[in-house]
Amino acid sequence: NYLLQAAAGILCYVGAYVFITYDDYDHFFEDVYTLIPAVVIIAVGTLLFIIGLIGCCATIRESRCGLATFVIILLLVFITEVVVVVLGYIYRAKVEDEVDHSIQKVYNGYNGTNPDAASRAIDYVQRQLRCCGIHNYSDWENTVWFKQTKNNSVPLSCCKAALSNCTGSLTRPMDLYSEGCEALVVKKLQEIMMYVIWAALAFAAIQLLGMLCACIVLCRRSRDPAYELLITGGTYA
Repeated sequence: NYLLQAAAGILCYVGAYVFITYDDYDHFFEDVYTLIPAVVIIAVGTLLFIIGLIGCCATIRESRCGLATFVIILLLVFITEVVVVVLGYIYRAKVEDEVDHSIQKVYNGYNGTNPDAASRAIDYVQRQLRCCGIHNYSDWENTVWFKQTKNNSVPLSCCKAALSNCTGSLTRPMDLYSEGCEALVVKKLQEIMMYVIWAALAFAAIQLLGMLCACIVLCRRSRDPAYELLITGGTYA
């Protein structure tokens, strides 16, 4: 039960981490259902806190009904985590298509002079992942922002972090990140989804251990002669 409560805290942390990280990349995918595994894993983590308390009370009170309820709820949560793993794999496979479908539109909407949420998202991704453009920095030449500025340069977020005098000029490509952002965004989002999958698998194993322990206690409880009522001649012995 203590393990279940510790697992609940970790599951909630993993779910919250996925939410926070996806918020930085939400402009690159349009399917809101991608976050379903994270929502479910937070709900499961919250429920595990309650389940741990039920299991502790049932064990201390040696309640057959309480332990049976504990096992049934754990079984339902175990099934839910199996569903999380399946959904995680499904949406992990869809990430690449989602990013490929939306990233061109996001870059075309970039406005460096008065950055909106999408523009800030692009600058954030390029700095954090150390990338520039969709496939490389030359992709910026096809954007509306590049054609409007007419200064033959890319956003400063494309500049390598170690350089302080970089202006984003395409005449000095050695100052810019050479790798495109699309592949790195896909990789990052797939890694995040794998955190959910591994967390669900790990704590499903803990729940199996919890169910096994509860079943052992139930079996011993039912076989212990000290708890049996002996009836002789219609009266309790």
